[in-house]
Amino acid sequence: MPLLDAVTRETGPEPTWSIVWLHGLGADGNDFAPIVPELVRPHWPAIRFVFPHAPHRKVTINGGMRMPAWYDIRDLSLDQRADEAGVRESIADVEALLFRELERGIPPSRTILAGFSQGGAIALATGLRRVQPLAGIVGLSTYLPMISTITQEATTAAGTTPVFMGHGGGDQVVPESLGALSRDVIRKLGNDVEWHSYPMAHQVSFEEIRDLGDWMERRFAG
Repeated sequence: MPLLDAVTRETGPEPTWSIVWLHGLGADGNDFAPIVPELVRPHWPAIRFVFPHAPHRKVTINGGMRMPAWYDIRDLSLDQRADEAGVRESIADVEALLFRELERGIPPSRTILAGFSQGGAIALATGLRRVQPLAGIVGLSTYLPMISTITQEATTAAGTTPVFMGHGGGDQVVPESLGALSRDVIRKLGNDVEWHSYPMAHQVSFEEIRDLGDWMERRFAG
């Protein structure tokens, strides 16, 4: 399976950590690349950031228009929101990227999988099903897709992975209630979920970047 094209940023020579970061619907890997200098702290280990581009596909709620998307969105209800076949294809694509990081010498224990909105949904769906747990999972302004099957498909090992979730109280694209429901489901799987709510819409704020940096710092220290 060919690897997804990606934007890569390294904060130093010979990185010892990787962060694979998935963008939202209609964006591409360039969308979050500018966050690197805002997030990274001088004393952190050298990190390789990988920002892949999602494949182009038709998105039902956008009139069937083709755009970068990790899966089709059929309607806004939780059960029908995500196209399961598309989600599973994207999980496989992301797993291939994670395996490449392993081949580059960075194991899952030093890899964080992050995503915003639709990308966050894939980050959660992928990370919770892994046999080899990651160092952390980050879901920003997002929700857990295929929630009805996660109890059967989540692995015991993945239940040890810490999770950071941030959401805007004024989010009208992915309502905060969906994020909170997903948080509760993930906690029941055994994961330690750090949850933050912010006075914002469907976006990322300075406060969220700061809180995420604090959470990541604890991962690096561990």
